[in-house]
Amino acid sequence: MRLSARVDYAVRACVVLATQQGDGAGEPSGGWTKADDIAAAQAIPAQFLDTILRDLRRGGLLDSRRGQDGGHRLARPAAQITVAEVIRAIDGPLALVRGLRPENLAYPDSGAAVQQLWLRLRAAEREVLDGTTIADLAP
Repeated sequence: MRLSARVDYAVRACVVLATQQGDGAGEPSGGWTKADDIAAAQAIPAQFLDTILRDLRRGGLLDSRRGQDGGHRLARPAAQITVAEVIRAIDGPLALVRGLRPENLAYPDSGAAVQQLWLRLRAAEREVLDGTTIADLAP
């Protein structure tokens, strides 16, 4: 499994936001965190982070607000946002093979075991990534 720098940065940004919002179990707090503060906290290039935050917002994982009192916050409690959701918002579906979902691959009969391997791999990834929330990663 290969994770992009964008995914790494996105997960780390979500952890920063979860830390700013408290225990992660309740409703999102009223506090907003500036992109520059997130970038500084995790040593993420600011311009790169802006596009990542936009993708997370489009994916329904962040709320954003402009202005002096604006910034970003998680759209839901951190305990309700999985790492898999973050990955999907940034890079799309998990465990693609040649850009296709494993069940959509066409193999000759002798390759059926390979297709089953890719399906098991995706299931294992989902188990870990859908079973880990941002709150699990926040200190």
